[in-house]
Amino acid sequence: MNILLEFFVVTFRVLWAFVLAAAKWLVRPKEKSVAGQVCLITGAGSGLGRLFALEFARRRALLVLWDINTQSNEETAGMVRHIYREMAEEAAAAGPGVAGDGEKDVLPHSNLQVYTYTCDVGKRENVYLTAERVRKEVGEVSVLVNNAGVVSGHHLLECPDELIERTMMVNCHAHFWTTKAFLPKMLEMNHGHIVTVASSLGLFSTAGVEDYCASKFGAVGFHESLSHELKAAEKDGIKTTLVCPYLVDTGMFRGCRIRKEIEPFLPPLKPEYCVKQAMRAILTDQPMICTPRLMYMVTFMKSILPFEAVVCMYRFLGADKCMYPFIAQRKQATNNNEAKNGI
Repeated sequence: MNILLEFFVVTFRVLWAFVLAAAKWLVRPKEKSVAGQVCLITGAGSGLGRLFALEFARRRALLVLWDINTQSNEETAGMVRHIYREMAEEAAAAGPGVAGDGEKDVLPHSNLQVYTYTCDVGKRENVYLTAERVRKEVGEVSVLVNNAGVVSGHHLLECPDELIERTMMVNCHAHFWTTKAFLPKMLEMNHGHIVTVASSLGLFSTAGVEDYCASKFGAVGFHESLSHELKAAEKDGIKTTLVCPYLVDTGMFRGCRIRKEIEPFLPPLKPEYCVKQAMRAILTDQPMICTPRLMYMVTFMKSILPFEAVVCMYRFLGADKCMYPFIAQRKQATNNNEAKNGI
């Protein structure tokens, strides 16, 4: 009898979850404030990482930027400092007591800072040592954005083992290390937010990028298991958001093409649009965001259709070999560099 009663309770909760999800489509949830909180972003030197940094800066977070490229990371920091200066000038002109978004200042604009660290997230010890520096020099991290990513751009049998390992380390294993470094304090405080920037290729795959797909599938699996662990521990103050965008026009997959008749309806995403959608999901504690929304349907169809039906759908869309032009361009660029260097 008890299990029957629990079954009806669970059924009601599942239906209620659908109602709440539908309500969020109609009524936009209020965004939470991250003002004064320490936000760490990996891969902040370019692409989505840089745009995430600028968006968090506009919301008056204290930024900690990690990237393997020191110069590009400092360029991002310069952009963040420019935003801080602009906000300070606006606040001074508007008068004390009120921030630009109408909320009371949690932290004076003059105290907003950005910290940069050169870190190779593909190396475990480098991550742990840099994390210890952050705790000593900045403080405990409240928002962790695991964004760093790489792609090898080789067919499986042509891809050196070292590149496969590098892809797995940066795109997947690094999430374990950064989370292990900063999660303990979040658990102690029951406060924090962990963001996993994965990919639509972490939900469904395509030919030619086996290492990349495997790494992103791994990141998605890690994130989902971590989310369940936090729920099981009843740490509801720690939020998680999984970001799975379609092809983003950052140059990472330059040359990737689907069927030309379909391309106008499914073009590469503008990085700014992708990050704005992700920020809205993060600040409203949305567990997952796929952009565009069509990716939800593709993921659902992949789950229910027979494999041969999925293959037919891929071929119709031109998604089965969409990475081949990109791989060909990477191979040509590699050959040109080798010839130029006399290798």
